[in-house]
Amino acid sequence: MNIFKQKVNSCTLKIALSSSLSRRAIQTHRANRLFVHCSSRPILPSQPDAKTFLKRPAFTFLSYRSKSEMETFITDKAYINGKWESVAASFEVLNPYNGEVVGRAADCDKALAEATVKHAHVAFQSWKNTCAKARSTILKKWFELILKNQKSLAELITKENGKPIKESMGEVAYAASFVEWLAEEAKRNYGTTIPTPHPNKRLMSIKQPIGVAGMITPWNFPAGMITRKACAAIAAGCTVVLKPAEDTPFSALAIAKLGEEAGLPAGVLNIIPSSREHAPEIGTVICTHPDVAAVSFTGSTATGKILLGLAASTVKKVSMELGGLAPFIVFDSADMNKVIPNAIACKFRYMGQTCVCANRIFVQESVHDEFVSKLVAAMKEELHAGDTLDPANSFGPLINVKALEKVESQVEDAIKNGATVVCGGKRGSLGGTFYEPTLITGVTPAMKCCNEETFGPIAAIVKFKTEDEVMALANDSRVGLAGYFFSNDVAQCWRVAEKLEVGMVGINEGMMSTAEAPFGGVKESGLGREGSQFALDEFTEMKYMCWGV
Repeated sequence: MNIFKQKVNSCTLKIALSSSLSRRAIQTHRANRLFVHCSSRPILPSQPDAKTFLKRPAFTFLSYRSKSEMETFITDKAYINGKWESVAASFEVLNPYNGEVVGRAADCDKALAEATVKHAHVAFQSWKNTCAKARSTILKKWFELILKNQKSLAELITKENGKPIKESMGEVAYAASFVEWLAEEAKRNYGTTIPTPHPNKRLMSIKQPIGVAGMITPWNFPAGMITRKACAAIAAGCTVVLKPAEDTPFSALAIAKLGEEAGLPAGVLNIIPSSREHAPEIGTVICTHPDVAAVSFTGSTATGKILLGLAASTVKKVSMELGGLAPFIVFDSADMNKVIPNAIACKFRYMGQTCVCANRIFVQESVHDEFVSKLVAAMKEELHAGDTLDPANSFGPLINVKALEKVESQVEDAIKNGATVVCGGKRGSLGGTFYEPTLITGVTPAMKCCNEETFGPIAAIVKFKTEDEVMALANDSRVGLAGYFFSNDVAQCWRVAEKLEVGMVGINEGMMSTAEAPFGGVKESGLGREGSQFALDEFTEMKYMCWGV
């Protein structure tokens, strides 16, 4: 995370609102300009299991065209109050694979952010009175448009953040699934009738939209995080001011464009991109402006704490999905044929750059050697580095140089402290920010790769003997987002699932996120939940009514 300094209340705060560092330092190596298009039906908007994660529909290459459908989504304008507004300054967005400029994005500042909040506040006065069915109808149309444009949106994601194209196709479907789910939830935002203790009183409660929701989203899921957050607020009757990560502004603007086509009224959704230079001031506006009623953020725990402090000044409702250190536990009763593909998907999806990736892999000593040998074989077979627009490749570059250096630092620390690199352990042969898929054994809890979120392709293996021992190790963390374990002992499954101090548990499953389930963590991994029947709760207030009769 890039660190910024912003003066607030005469104190200097280090605000890490931008998730990009040293983008220009990416070593450039040009690739052929080929645009990928799926030759089969769209990937359905459901979360794939570990096997389908590795085997997606066939793709074909089309010849280079002067302007692809994807490029129509690239704009140097901000989307404010239903208009595509020109901004005085702009900044470059670079492709992590080859360092080429994807496009120039609008560089919004504090004044524009404040004006946008005002527009959103005005729009809220009418949007909150729109009936649930009308909101649902717009969201359903939006869902259809996202799927219709799945291939172009996926290509845009890949160009902005380097994600393998098959995974980008999956992300667009995942993003669409939240729009569809929340379209239905808009009509299920129920109140309650309450049994009264008094014969002359009647009691009830209703849920009402909270107001303007300010949002800051990350670069690793630039489509999924937009719909998971913004559509929940919109479904509840709120309006949204959203600052996307500087690495991936075009994906957010593309989603907004399709929302506009679906019929979203002016001011309901506003997208204000910015460079990292202006990120602190926009973040401060979102967290302190009196017309912003709720704040939603996905990013690091350190940044979340700063934003939480800022939001306290006006007592905003805050939901946060912060850092993780996910344990992935393999017990000796586990089916190794199920464990290995799940380990590949859970650890190496998007080169390990997700908050729910396996960060610490605990393996019971009796199956340790078997697990390591089979995982190494699977890594060599399944992880193919190269141009991430080529569907034959499943492994791409890290987002930037800072991410690369962090991975290197963790590997060097592990080696220095006695760990063994079984495979990988160095920068990739393709240069740039590529780092080889890496497996390390002999890892101990004191090593950086075991107590710091990696956000990179390191499989750090820790050997354990007993269930009690591994539970103590797994829970020895101040964060608790996701956890995974594999066992064929039913009693053990119940014990471990209940004891793991995380917000989400995968039991014999390494890919568990879906629109229908609550996503969020415990401890310092965040506040609130996204998705599921609870999604709208983050953007509503409960009002109690007492009737005298």
